[in-house]
Amino acid sequence: MIINELDRAKPYLPLIQQQAKNQAPDEIQGEKFSDTLKELISDTNTLQIQSADLTERMIKGEPVDLHDVMIASEKAKTSFQLLMEIRNRFLDMYREISRMQT
Repeated sequence: MIINELDRAKPYLPLIQQQAKNQAPDEIQGEKFSDTLKELISDTNTLQIQSADLTERMIKGEPVDLHDVMIASEKAKTSFQLLMEIRNRFLDMYREISRMQT
């Protein structure tokens, strides 16, 4: 089993916070979760567009390999399912927080 090393170009935010206890919050460098979520949405959209393009080209009779169409379709489907599961978890979390007494 091969374990990849952490990408040092994108350090984890909690580790940065631990190392920068004396710095102001504006000085802390790191990727925000909202940026990661926007990137996931963008990637999902791109995969959906690629899948639709390959499917349309296959339907029109252009020379496209069937396995490429199926792979693109499954990638788009899996990415969309992941996005929907993240959304569902956030909705569950929101509902749970809203039920808490203040």
